[in-house]
Amino acid sequence: MRGELSNQDDVFSYVPLEKLIPSDHPLRGIRAIVDRALKELSPVFDGMYADRGRNSIPPEQLIRALLLQILFGIRSERQLVEQLNYNLLFRWFVGLSMSGEVWNHSTFSKNRDRLLLHDVAERFFESIRSQADAARLLSREHFTVDGTLIEASASLKSFRPKEEPAEPEEPDEPDEPDHRGGGRNVERDFKGERRSNDTHESRTDPDARLARKGKGKEARLSYAGHLVTENRHGLIVEAELSRASGRAERETALNMLSRIAGPSRKTLGADKGYDTHDFVEGCRALNVTPHVARKKYTWIDERTTRHAGYACSQKRRKMVEERFGWMKDVGLLRKLRHRGLSKVGWIFKFTASVCNVVMMNRLIHA
Repeated sequence: MRGELSNQDDVFSYVPLEKLIPSDHPLRGIRAIVDRALKELSPVFDGMYADRGRNSIPPEQLIRALLLQILFGIRSERQLVEQLNYNLLFRWFVGLSMSGEVWNHSTFSKNRDRLLLHDVAERFFESIRSQADAARLLSREHFTVDGTLIEASASLKSFRPKEEPAEPEEPDEPDEPDHRGGGRNVERDFKGERRSNDTHESRTDPDARLARKGKGKEARLSYAGHLVTENRHGLIVEAELSRASGRAERETALNMLSRIAGPSRKTLGADKGYDTHDFVEGCRALNVTPHVARKKYTWIDERTTRHAGYACSQKRRKMVEERFGWMKDVGLLRKLRHRGLSKVGWIFKFTASVCNVVMMNRLIHA
């Protein structure tokens, strides 16, 4: 018989939110990994807040919400809060009940900045890496390094001479509106103008630098992102963001390598951009064998390239490119939404952590 159509909502619901989530949903494994990391960070969270005053957003819920924002490509805190209002899967993952009140998007953003001040992204990254190490998912001897440019949230029109005075603010109600490109987005002609980071800087993001990835590529205001991955599964073991410069990749790579170097011999794969005298000698000083792709005039001799490990490192180093691809496409880092080295660096580190969480969940449940 035909079912009866009822437009009357139930006054009470006796179905727990936990029962509505499939037992094999990928977010279940991801939340288990994240919860273990958050439990380790609980003493850090205790020191972030005063003993008295109005209750704030629990930092555990805040971090889970930021993780959802990355996983599902939600471009703003406003959209994230909107989805938390009606998406039961998101409510379960964050830790909100069906009737739990969702925060205002501006309150959410301010509380996120509190995590920035206490270096939570770095601690969260280390906790996730420790879990991967405990699960024997990391190689402790063979690594790969690479860097990439991440486009800043700043227009080339904002790249002005440093000595140029700031423009006066536009009036709220101009007498005659200009329909030929006036107002905030005025037209500028850069033809014939020599611009460099020594003489110019961005007015909207002073930490961004004009850079290009290679010859024939267009120059953009960018930051430099750096990753060190291990060669077993390609998990990220070090992540750092810096200002873009011609030497940023090699200098930052050696800095990250010094944090994982030890008494045992290690290998490090890299592309031709790292085949320089200072980088090769810097690796050897850290007891690391540089398995760097060779240029025509190379600093890598046959004592290194004759071993099978060199060919293996060259084959495995493509995995670091896959991590950059995930962070740019899924993690929305292809075009930044934040400004300033500290905030962008925090987002970059946290996105690297989320990338590791997704890979770990896949490896553990394979």
